[in-house]
Amino acid sequence: MKLWSNSFTNLNLIPGEYAFCVIDATHHVALSGNRNPHLAWSEAPPNTQSFVLICYDKDVPSRGDDVNKEDREVPASLPRVDFFHWVLIDIPAAQREIEAGSYSHGVTARGKPEVLPALGNMRHGINDYTSWFAGDAEMRGDYYGYDGPCPPWNDSIVHQYIFTLYALDVPRLRVDGQLSGQAVRLAMQKYILAQASLMGLYTLNPRLAK
Repeated sequence: MKLWSNSFTNLNLIPGEYAFCVIDATHHVALSGNRNPHLAWSEAPPNTQSFVLICYDKDVPSRGDDVNKEDREVPASLPRVDFFHWVLIDIPAAQREIEAGSYSHGVTARGKPEVLPALGNMRHGINDYTSWFAGDAEMRGDYYGYDGPCPPWNDSIVHQYIFTLYALDVPRLRVDGQLSGQAVRLAMQKYILAQASLMGLYTLNPRLAK
């Protein structure tokens, strides 16, 4: 199975329009276009009954001691954890493309709703901005669908964003509890026929962006 994008190329930088934030000279970061990128795929197994799409950042700091703090930098040696940016399940077996900006266009304070326009029978999971903004009175809420990159502006590494498409042999995936990235990963394990991945890079650290 093959997966590609017209929005960015594998192992290269994701353009700012597909990110939650971009670099700002005065305030470190500013909100950005937050559009979901274009994705397309081919060569799925003939017995595919649905697809699952997951996007996650594999480089999120495991501790926040130095995150976004003046005169500090998050060390490269710090252990990293996954942060889910997009979970979309029950994609029809006949579908082969997701248009750029079709499920996210701009930052939505308190999160996009569970049911998004033109979704059909597909289901968007909740992304990890839900927990990230839990303590922020102006931004807290349930963040469904795609919300793009916004790594710490003082991180010493460029973050890696992995988009993976899974072909499943079931038309509808049963997920117990909240529709989160981890829950979907566990639920689909025995149904995966094939998978394909695409990696984009992103940073808000001006030193690394040069």
